[in-house]
Amino acid sequence: MLITGYKAARTKPVISAKKEANKLIARERAACEHAFSHLKSWRILTKLRLDTRHATTLLRALLVPTNHEVAR
Repeated sequence: MLITGYKAARTKPVISAKKEANKLIARERAACEHAFSHLKSWRILTKLRLDTRHATTLLRALLVPTNHEVAR
């Protein structure tokens, strides 16, 4: 599922509730981009040859200690 933000039209500005939704979407996107940037710095992942299901499970497991370390 892909969630996109709200955009103002020429004649209608974005209402405050939609602005708040845009902030929430941006916050989640920033967290994901931050996590992916950390994972890209791990060179061993460039040699990873797994089924996508197993790779997803592995990456989720790796993100837990990574996020814990970043949060310190």
